Amino acid sequence: MALQNIGAANSDDAFYRYKMPKMITKIEGRGNGIKTNIVNMVDIAKALARPASYTTKYFGCELGAQSKFDEKTGTSHVNGSHDTAKLAGLLENFIKKYVQCYGCGNPETEIIITKSQMIQLKCAACGFVSDVDMRDKLTTFIVKNPPETKKGSKDKKAMRRAEKERLKEGEAADEELKKLKKDGKKKGPSTKDGHAKASSTKKKANSSDEERGSPTNSQVDEKEEADDEDDVQWLTDTSLEAARQRIQEQLSAVTADMVMLSADETEKKAKTASKQNGSPTTSPPREEEPKVENGSSSTYETLVKEVRVNLKKGVTASKIQSVLSSLDGSAQEKMNGLFEALFEGVEKGFAKEVVRKKNYLAAAVAQDEGSQLLLLRAMGAFCGKSSSRCSEGSGSCHERPV
Repeated sequence: MALQNIGAANSDDAFYRYKMPKMITKIEGRGNGIKTNIVNMVDIAKALARPASYTTKYFGCELGAQSKFDEKTGTSHVNGSHDTAKLAGLLENFIKKYVQCYGCGNPETEIIITKSQMIQLKCAACGFVSDVDMRDKLTTFIVKNPPETKKGSKDKKAMRRAEKERLKEGEAADEELKKLKKDGKKKGPSTKDGHAKASSTKKKANSSDEERGSPTNSQVDEKEEADDEDDVQWLTDTSLEAARQRIQEQLSAVTADMVMLSADETEKKAKTASKQNGSPTTSPPREEEPKVENGSSSTYETLVKEVRVNLKKGVTASKIQSVLSSLDGSAQEKMNGLFEALFEGVEKGFAKEVVRKKNYLAAAVAQDEGSQLLLLRAMGAFCGKSSSRCSEGSGSCHERPV
């Protein structure tokens, strides 16, 4: 449905926020029974915040014809054949007299009927109260059929007070119930067995009422336990030692997830390769990578030495991958050896050394995505060795930013 700005003076304003649908009319009947049906009168009246009977009656008064608005079906009829442009012009006059504020021109107004049977328009935007000309014929119809009054602030305040009182009464009843239950628990062990049996028979007789009114003992215990738990104050250790421990736990969890992901990817690649070759799709067993601790393995030491020799000879970063592939050892050992050969003995200016030799690391992980995980493990192993050396030594290597 097409919309237009409310008020002819605001028709050219593209950013005007008060809008109403354009009027749609339909001619019905013939001869003396011809009528003009305003199809969307209900939508127009809602946009103007006025009853649809007011606009329909205004058309009849201005045109000197009978008009009727059926509230059950929502149809608006005016006797006679009338053009849409003519009715739209009458609607603009209605808006100026009974909708727009006489002070600021805002259509957000409310009709007020005073005790002296005078009609006023109260603007919600500027607060100006406009006096409507009572010589108009529609004013008598509005006085006899006043608009529905909205709930005032007094009614809202009364409802809020009643709601607060009801909540207070409910809280007081809950506190009394808790006290009674605590007293019953204290007096329960000291009572005699005969009295307990009599109370149990009474409870059975009135089981339906008690089930509806009061909760069971298990529910009471659960509520009391919840109250006790609420009293406990939970504290978080904010010391530097605790923060480091939490960071270490998070990092170990992340690396574990990365290991699982890389293992799953290798299994998928093996399955796809076996399918293409026509071999049975059995997942290859996972080979455990050899652990290298403090350079104790002889093969690892020789690997590191060979990498150092090649680096001293001036091997470029583009050829480092071919050098590593020619050496003996697992992929993890090769990556560990490369990292140790590049950065062993570097204490001060470690960050600058990493920037200077980053091309070797980039070339080492360029061909395979899984090699990035191997590089992370190599960094962890190298940092572990450095920290162990610092703890065993004099403590001067804490200045190196690892």
